[in-house]
Amino acid sequence: MSHFTTIQTQVRDTEALRAACAELGVTLEANATARGYSGNKIKGEYVIRLKGPYDVALNRQEDGAYGLTADWWSGHVANEVGENYGRLLQLYGVHKASREARMRGFSVRRIPVSDGGIKLVIEGV
Repeated sequence: MSHFTTIQTQVRDTEALRAACAELGVTLEANATARGYSGNKIKGEYVIRLKGPYDVALNRQEDGAYGLTADWWSGHVANEVGENYGRLLQLYGVHKASREARMRGFSVRRIPVSDGGIKLVIEGV
């Protein structure tokens, strides 16, 4: 019985995702297989290789964004990328927004917020 669950996202920029993964201390691999409960595996166009026993697979959806698929059993994935991918998606958004702003000539500063959030200050040059 498979425990894999897929959520739809707006992840489209694999370089921003790679940077978010690096910040979390995990890697993004192309054309790999993600691990799940009891030896279950699923292919991914990309796989976020986690330190624990499970991984996250990414496959392109009809709208061009990548769906995130993981086995959430026993909290292994949540421990590394946050509940419902919260930390991963937060850092993806930070890296995506920062990259876009810098490409347009703006400077970007990150300010940690006491609740765990990240405030971006984007200023013109």
